[in-house]
Amino acid sequence: EQESTTPQKIVSKYHQQFLECWQKLGISFDLFTTTGTANHAQVTQDIFLTLLGNGYLYKDRMLQAYCPKCQRFLPDRYIEGTCPYCSFPKARGDACDNCGKPLNPVELEDARCHICGTSPRFEESEHFFLRLSAFQDRLKDWIKGQSHWRQNVLGTAWSYLDEGLKDRAITRDIEWGIAVPQPGFERKRIYVWFEAVIGYLSASKEWAELHGDDTAWQPFWQGDAKSFYFIGKSKDTMRQVTISSHQLIVIAAKKLIPGKIAI
Repeated sequence: EQESTTPQKIVSKYHQQFLECWQKLGISFDLFTTTGTANHAQVTQDIFLTLLGNGYLYKDRMLQAYCPKCQRFLPDRYIEGTCPYCSFPKARGDACDNCGKPLNPVELEDARCHICGTSPRFEESEHFFLRLSAFQDRLKDWIKGQSHWRQNVLGTAWSYLDEGLKDRAITRDIEWGIAVPQPGFERKRIYVWFEAVIGYLSASKEWAELHGDDTAWQPFWQGDAKSFYFIGKSKDTMRQVTISSHQLIVIAAKKLIPGKIAI
């Protein structure tokens, strides 16, 4: 919106710029894709439906920020306010960049719309929640075996697990994103924090299809395969828990068996 264009045009613009930067560094890829492909949407919806069928998703109501001036529900990152944990004045509705705590918009003090500065009102809306709490014990057992992780990453992961994983909403009242494959949710979308990490899986499936072998992605995720994720420091607090949970999510969806992860 700051560039007066559409999300798809922004994706295309910066995706090309990233690719050009890699090429200048002499780095090439067998596949440099995005999470905006039809393939990614299909993989995400497939996992969504399987999780739903296995009892790991459920409907509940939550408070979502609505800007009366912009006349729209606001994505979490369109909301700014004071962090309730460290008092950072420019925390976002999904996380605080200062202390790294994941947040919900309703937790922010002095919340305001990032677009116009208006204080939003919070309205109830029905959404799907991921039963992260169901993965608590299995995730603990799995992380105990990740001795090759850096100590700061292990420490952060354990801090979240010691607090207890909380179920999180995975849909939002927004227009951009992957459609929720359930009746009554036509105007809602699967939220990015859930579907973005599925991109690692969907990309490998896309690569396999491009090479004419729909099963070629499986060795990357099964047996002795080991995955390495390079994540910016500002993202390393909740992301390792999300990625780790993702490995168990796909087990619950009966899609694959994870290898080890080094972050």
